[in-house]
Amino acid sequence: MTQLTLYNTRTRRKEVFTPLDPANIRAYLCGPTVYDRAHLGNARNVVIFDILIRLLRRLYPRVTYVRNITDIDDKINTRAKERGVSIEQVTEGPIRWYHEDMAALHALPPDLEPRATDHLPEIIAIIEKLIANGHAYVAEGHVLFAVASNPDYGKFSGRSPDELIAGARVDVAPYKRDAGDFVLWKPSSPDLPGWESPWGRGRPGWHIECSAMSRKHLGQDFDIHGGGDDLIFPHHENEIAQSCCAFPGSHFANIWVHNRMLLVNGEKMSKSLGNFLVLHDVLEKAPGEAVRFLLMRSHYRSTLDFSDAGLKEAKAELDRFYRALEKHKDGATSPEIPQSVMTPLLDDLNTPGAIAALHALADAALAGEARAAADLRAAGQVLGLFNATPDEWFRGGIDQYKLDMLLSDRAAAKQRKDYTEADRIRAEIEAMGLIVEDFPGGSSVRLK
Repeated sequence: MTQLTLYNTRTRRKEVFTPLDPANIRAYLCGPTVYDRAHLGNARNVVIFDILIRLLRRLYPRVTYVRNITDIDDKINTRAKERGVSIEQVTEGPIRWYHEDMAALHALPPDLEPRATDHLPEIIAIIEKLIANGHAYVAEGHVLFAVASNPDYGKFSGRSPDELIAGARVDVAPYKRDAGDFVLWKPSSPDLPGWESPWGRGRPGWHIECSAMSRKHLGQDFDIHGGGDDLIFPHHENEIAQSCCAFPGSHFANIWVHNRMLLVNGEKMSKSLGNFLVLHDVLEKAPGEAVRFLLMRSHYRSTLDFSDAGLKEAKAELDRFYRALEKHKDGATSPEIPQSVMTPLLDDLNTPGAIAALHALADAALAGEARAAADLRAAGQVLGLFNATPDEWFRGGIDQYKLDMLLSDRAAAKQRKDYTEADRIRAEIEAMGLIVEDFPGGSSVRLK
């Protein structure tokens, strides 16, 4: 296969990717709402989109990658009000943490990272067009999109009118013409952040922000829009409606790439279940490259089940690849990505197929084939792997994930009174340059 195919949510089928302008591929990924640390689910769409961007840059001379920051949001406002600080003070830390976490996953930074707060004129201009075109109306200081004015509304998500209303999770306010109408602009009370507009002091709704930012930086029509499948409705449905209605003749994004969400130990990740995983906490116990590798072990359109055992397996697989690279000290890298890796990636980002090809290359490299090691390094470039030398990977400091597993295994051995095994694990920990100190109820470690 020489052409890239992608599953397009809009058409519900795989399509050959045909760029609007082969000289400049334009892609947009919905970025974070910055009021807290990113969770593990946020990481999956960034890693998947990162692989897509790396692949596109192998195929085309220029790729413009835009990933926005949502820094106008009611959760941000609530935290600012609770703390008595500005929204900038609330978002400053989460933006920095997000950048640090994505760098730890070896995700390329976007070419442009627009913030909603910098795009109020563009947001207001689109809302004015929607009103002028008869697709939005003003009611009690709010501006709302009239879903009944758009016969195509609901086609993207494949929902019936009844399902749209039931699933919208919107406030059924008396000023709405239709229960499914969504907010483009809403008034701000004196104690909340707000900006002047033709409809009074207020702030934009979430959906209109992405329409304004993508249009400004990628144009009225662009190639690829990405995000998690939890955004299909209402966020992406609403983006399409307001963008196409504001600019008749626009198709907005040609291809929509959505990754499935993840489970944690077989259950949906949620704070109520106590299995909500903050990405930073996961990165504390495993190398970022191992987390990245785990996130690509399942195809992006399939559910990924995260577990500590799975993370341990991902680290072990990477160990094997690095051992194959360690066997060939010259560090040579092939000029082209091996076809055995490119072929599955070109087929709708089939990362499990690409990983199978990595194992075949590692087999050959471990058997002594230098070319296979060079191909393995090249493959790592398109997958965002092998960012360390083998020496750095195996001996570049304490492996926190391995240490945590050893301490857990030693505690279990002591509990079952297998002191021989406990002593063996203790010796393994001390070989890492650490001292184990036991105390009633547990153990601790410190540097020698």
